[in-house]
Parts: sequence; structure tokens; C-alpha cells
Amino acid sequence: MKTLLITLFSGLPSCLLFAQQNDSTAKISISGYLEAYYSYDFNQPTHNERPSFIYSHNRHNEFNINLGFIKAAYTSQQLRANLALMAGTYSNANLAAEPATLRNIYEANVGVKLSKTRQLWLDAGVFSSHIGFESAVSKDCWALTRSLMADNTPYYETGVKIGYTSPNEKWYLAGLVLNGWQQMRRPDGNTRLAVGTQVTYKPTSKLTFNSSTFVGSRPDDTNRNRFFHNFYGIFQLTNRWGMIADVDYGIEQRQTGTSVYDSWASWAVILRYQLTPHFAVAGRAEKYTDKQGIVIATATPHGFITQGFSCNLDYTPLPNVVWRMEARKLSSKDAIFEKQGRAVSQTFALTTSLAISF
Repeated sequence: MKTLLITLFSGLPSCLLFAQQNDSTAKISISGYLEAYYSYDFNQPTHNERPSFIYSHNRHNEFNINLGFIKAAYTSQQLRANLALMAGTYSNANLAAEPATLRNIYEANVGVKLSKTRQLWLDAGVFSSHIGFESAVSKDCWALTRSLMADNTPYYETGVKIGYTSPNEKWYLAGLVLNGWQQMRRPDGNTRLAVGTQVTYKPTSKLTFNSSTFVGSRPDDTNRNRFFHNFYGIFQLTNRWGMIADVDYGIEQRQTGTSVYDSWASWAVILRYQLTPHFAVAGRAEKYTDKQGIVIATATPHGFITQGFSCNLDYTPLPNVVWRMEARKLSSKDAIFEKQGRAVSQTFALTTSLAISF
């Protein structure tokens, strides 16, 4: 795969460098990521799959790869491009709605700098979502598994974005035009593009605030309006203590052409403590409320009203390697989980993973 990526990019820079023959900064780099995991769900689901609204680390009682990818990146003063191909249970679950030929794309985008003196970029293609503080790369997240809000908001997006970083790097502003809510290819009958915004403010190295919006339609052929807002803060409280707080709120048109809207909301808080340079612990509390089943349909009286708690221990023997263990419990108002073929209202799982980046 590494040879394939180098071959693909060898053609791209040849045409880009034609206009940049004097650009000594142009370069190609190869990087990668691999995360192996084992998860045991004490409900013992009969199909060895965690609940359908969990998209990462979702296989029960088997050793597997959550995410592995290899990435080629081209960078210069005025141009940049990324191509990453992936495999794993994350891609199987999260990109199931995409055409088969697109399901192994983790990143595929090109960008051009629009100003010689400012950090103003135009990027187009498939790139990471502008929503939320979590990503598919578990090693970069404070918790081993993803929160309910992260698993049920976009991990990736397809479209174009204009991004600006202020000279003091305290502000980042972006506007996006997208194919939709986590879509590379829109379903037949879906005729509308979506728009998004992102504002990130870092007053100091220990504080980050982010506000992201999405205005578009439901990711099917009904063309129902969807409006969504995400806000989070990352706080480095001391040299050892850190906290992340996140809240999401969305509304969606009940039927096309009506003025009636239903809503859903979620929140999560993570506390992290650095025990030693190599060991850290983190705890997460979260709640997701979707009574009308807009994002997570249950066909139960109260819909999806679920809260969760998790804690994990991380060991980082090397800067690019992390071994993690996590205990996580989810409880719902209705019996929405499966336990040996019958419906129950809670689930508990133990997960461990070993991840490396290079």
C-alpha cells in the first residue's frame, strides 16, 4: 500500500511543482496509524456486534483492527494534498452507506493557499469533520472508545472549505459547503448541499473553545431540514489535570414542507489526570437524548435516552505507542440493548487496545 501511495503522489507533485520550481519547501511524507483491540460486552450479543449506534471498537469477544491507515501528504508553501487509505471495523461500520469503491478512503483532499501573507486556505475533497473534539484516531483522544455524541455525528465530510488562521494563531475561522451529513455520495433523491461553520479560539495554550454548525438536510432522500450546533471547551487545569466539556443540540424537520421540528441533544465531560510521564487515567460522563429517534431510532416508548460512564488507564511506553484499557457502562430508559437474545436497559463492556503511529 505504501508503494501505491508513493506512486499516486509521484504524479501529483510533478504537475504541482511545474508552477513551483523554486519552492524548496515542497516535500512528500508518508505516515500511518494502526490500532488493534479486543472488547468484551457482558451482554454477550448473539451476532458478536455491539449496539448499532456504536461505530468504533464495535466487535464483541474477538481480536480485531479498529482502524489502520497509511497516508501520503504533499506540502509546499502554496499547495497541499493528502491521501490516506484505511481498513478496520471502524471503516466497515462507519462507511457502510457509501459505495464500495469509497469505503476505504480516510482522507483525499487538495488545498491551495489563497494569500501570500496570510494563512488562508481553500481545501476540497474528503477531510475530517469540523464537528466535535474527537476523531477516529483513538490515540489522539482522551478516552479509548468514542462518546455517543461522536459516534453519531460526522467523522468525515466531503466538500470544500475556506479556513483562516490568525497571525497570532489564537483564532481559526472556517466556512464549508458539503455534500451532506457525513456523505461522500448523496442518496438518489437528495438534491441539496449543506453548509457549515467553525470558530476556534485559543486565548492561551491551556484553553480552547470551539463552536461548529451544520445547516443541511437529513442524510436520506426526504430532503428534510437539519440544523445542528456543537460547542466544546478544552481546559488544561494544571500540569496534570485536564478537562473537556462538550454539548450538542440539533433540530430536524418532522416532515418535508412543514414548520414542525423535533430536537435531540447530548453532552459529555471528560476528566484526565497524568499520573506519571507514561501513565494517565481518564473518566467520562455522557448523556444522549433523542426521544423522536431522529439520529438513533429505537421504536420504544421513550426513544433513545441513554447515559454512560467510562474510565480508562493509558500506558505510553514510547511517544508513538499507547496501550489502553477501558471499562464502560451505558444505561437507557427503555430496553434497547440485547442480552443473549432479549432486550435489556443497560450494557457493560471492557475494551483494551494497542495503537501505534508512524
